[in-house]
Amino acid sequence: MKFKSLILISLTVLILAACTLNKNLNLIPADTKWEIAENYYNKGKYLKAAPYYEQLVLERNSIYTAEAQYKLADSYFLAGKYLDAVAEFQLLISLFPDYKQNSTAQYKIGVAYYYYSPNPHYTQIETVKAIDAFHLFLDKYPRDENREDAYKYLEKCQKKLIEKAYLAGYIYYKIDDYSSALMYFDEVIELGNHDKLELNSLFYSAKIHYYRQDIDKLYQTQEILREYFPDSKELKKIIKKTKILNKKMSKIKQKP
Repeated sequence: MKFKSLILISLTVLILAACTLNKNLNLIPADTKWEIAENYYNKGKYLKAAPYYEQLVLERNSIYTAEAQYKLADSYFLAGKYLDAVAEFQLLISLFPDYKQNSTAQYKIGVAYYYYSPNPHYTQIETVKAIDAFHLFLDKYPRDENREDAYKYLEKCQKKLIEKAYLAGYIYYKIDDYSSALMYFDEVIELGNHDKLELNSLFYSAKIHYYRQDIDKLYQTQEILREYFPDSKELKKIIKKTKILNKKMSKIKQKP
């Protein structure tokens, strides 16, 4: 009971402190709030700047409103609070469609989603959202100064999705679900990037064809490896397996 009481007291203190802060901020003139916020922002104290920008935004009738909305979003962005930043950048674009920094806001929405997205072992919902955000940015602002960086981020996003597909294929391969594994490996191979992920996808696809004793598909995969990865150790291993399977199949055919 004492522990619960302490929690309730702590929460009450926090709520009262927040209310006091908001009340105190309301008493500060807009230009003073702006100076305080800018001072914190320029010193890299973004989360200290955010409440002042937020108060300026809430006033709505201030000459600082649009700029404060952008700076509020950017404060969250620079502090690594990416989902908060996305929400505030989106609000900026919605409320102030003609604001001069909307192109940068749209670009940073994509960047925020990219950095918030998990590594390729996990679901890539945020990566897809990042791709959508960058495409919207490039469609609306094709000559913006951030366009080259947007293309670079798009490449990084696509690479994450490809790696995700490869990892899914590898997991299915390890649990002997070969049909599902081939579906994901084919997705990687069809892109034709000729990189390590394609090499591995071809290698494990070939091993699946070997296990299934599908000599035609094994040979086809071997020849793709030979064309794009002629010096790889993976090709040498698959050539050995092709010879083994050829001998096996020949013996079966020779039986009366």
